[in-house]
Amino acid sequence: MTATPLAPGHSGALGGAAERLRGHLRALYPAADHDELLARLEGLAQAFAARCAEIGVGRREAGRLFDERDVLLITYGDQVRERDEPPLRTLHHFLVDRYGDTLTGVHLLPFFPSTSDDGFSVSDHLAVDPALGDWADIRRFGEDFRLMVDGVFNHTSVSHPWFRAWCGGDPDYADFYIEGDPEADVSSVVRPRPHPLLTQFEGPGGPRWVWTTFSADQVDLNYANPRVLLAVTGVLLDYVANGAGIIRLDAVAYLWKEWGTACIHHVRTHEIVRFWRTLLDAVAPGTLLITETNVPHAENVSYFGNGHDEAHLVYQFPLAPLVLSAFHLADATTLTEWAAGLSTPSDRTTFLNFLGSHDGIGVRPVEGILTPAEIEQLIGLAKAHGGGVSYRANADGSLSPYELNTVYFDALTEVDSPEPVETQLRRFLSAQSILLSLAGVPAIYAQALLGGRNWVGGVEESGHLRTINRRKFDLDALRGELDDPRTLAAQVSARLAERIRVRCAEPAFHPNGAQRILRVGEKLFGLERMAPDGSSAVLCLHSLSGRREPVVLGPREGLSLHGTFQDLCADRVAATDERGVLSMTLEPYGVAWLRRQ
Repeated sequence: MTATPLAPGHSGALGGAAERLRGHLRALYPAADHDELLARLEGLAQAFAARCAEIGVGRREAGRLFDERDVLLITYGDQVRERDEPPLRTLHHFLVDRYGDTLTGVHLLPFFPSTSDDGFSVSDHLAVDPALGDWADIRRFGEDFRLMVDGVFNHTSVSHPWFRAWCGGDPDYADFYIEGDPEADVSSVVRPRPHPLLTQFEGPGGPRWVWTTFSADQVDLNYANPRVLLAVTGVLLDYVANGAGIIRLDAVAYLWKEWGTACIHHVRTHEIVRFWRTLLDAVAPGTLLITETNVPHAENVSYFGNGHDEAHLVYQFPLAPLVLSAFHLADATTLTEWAAGLSTPSDRTTFLNFLGSHDGIGVRPVEGILTPAEIEQLIGLAKAHGGGVSYRANADGSLSPYELNTVYFDALTEVDSPEPVETQLRRFLSAQSILLSLAGVPAIYAQALLGGRNWVGGVEESGHLRTINRRKFDLDALRGELDDPRTLAAQVSARLAERIRVRCAEPAFHPNGAQRILRVGEKLFGLERMAPDGSSAVLCLHSLSGRREPVVLGPREGLSLHGTFQDLCADRVAATDERGVLSMTLEPYGVAWLRRQ
């Protein structure tokens, strides 16, 4: 059926955004019938509005994007399992019961039917894996938490209905995927995997070589075909209709391919992000976009656009390796210099700060920040703890380290050291406190909150390095550990949860609150945070040293706050003297969050 073109000035479900969306479509597809595309987009928007009304999902408040209360948990849908209950239901009950007063958001990693890559090889974008639960379970998360859902839109599984239709010669799916000559020079293509770029499949008319950036089971979609963009946009709107308040654009940097170019960060990739931002602002205001681009910092922040037209959030990828290196060197110099240069283009944008995730600790984002020797030190540490390193292919055929595969707690711990558990706990909490104090929205990986350790047995069983920090938990066993105050898991979880609650109650930690990085010396990382309305200010000090560290901090080190302070993390008071200098001592790996009285 042919869609009826929208008459000029007709708003429909798209409202005043219709002409802006037409502009995006013109930039993406200069030769296409833009009236036809816009009419089809209007149909998607109308179906979305009807679906929201049917399910009962209300429109979000556009004015609130994020504040100090926002803390996300990154978790798999089957992170916690109980016999004879869908894992999504078990996880929801567990999080509400145990962390309902701590966490405000949940990033549910891919919960779709999938054939590999722990959910990222999606075989049906519009279904929930029945082994996990159903859409009602997903909507339940959206009712109790701010829900982040993965938009795995770069590729599909080879078992996906779209790819099966393409293989069968269905004309509706012609050009949904990208074919190429296996002898072609693809050395200019930047990619995070060392395997061949093209994989052979039986397609319409015989064998075809298809673009596969990430694996032979993950075939890349062809966004040069506007029908692909519309099909994926329909999927995106379905997620929002089912309760997603944040859409994570997975691997978005690789979205648009053009032979003979690097492909990564293509100008039309940015245009697609702008297209989705314009659409969501029109039909689901308050829904946030976050781009997942594990690349050097300058490339990463380009996805903020002008501060109003692309992503609301970008991942702060350099933070995890920089904090890890700072603790092992007991030297905050590089971390301090880097943090002092951070900024976002508007109060409608911020960083998603994290130290651990399902993907390990990326090292590519710190190229040019850490020295090659410092990166090699981190690689050695990861391996010494039973972890591993994933590599990416360079244009000349060589390999470069891409990420460290390890749980963050183990990565922080000294190798072959008899240090007390209390020391390990204090170091871990100091690192997490840096995460929680920096400007941005913090995200905590489930392994960190639940006291997970390197799962070497899982790697041996699966044969995949990333499995090391993807351990799943039996509910009864996990409860037993968390309820026993003598266990490491209980102590990690209780201390981290309490620190999160302190952060969420303090307006100075609003993501858009002012941030001033201080020069406190190499053993300490310090910063000032101030509420956007000026109602509160906090001086944050974190020790990277295993010894008691004296603090002498005044205007010369950048301190602008003075007076009397109450420590939010301990029962103590501190004050500046008549010169505006604060003098105190931090215990080994100690933390002081000093709120000005």
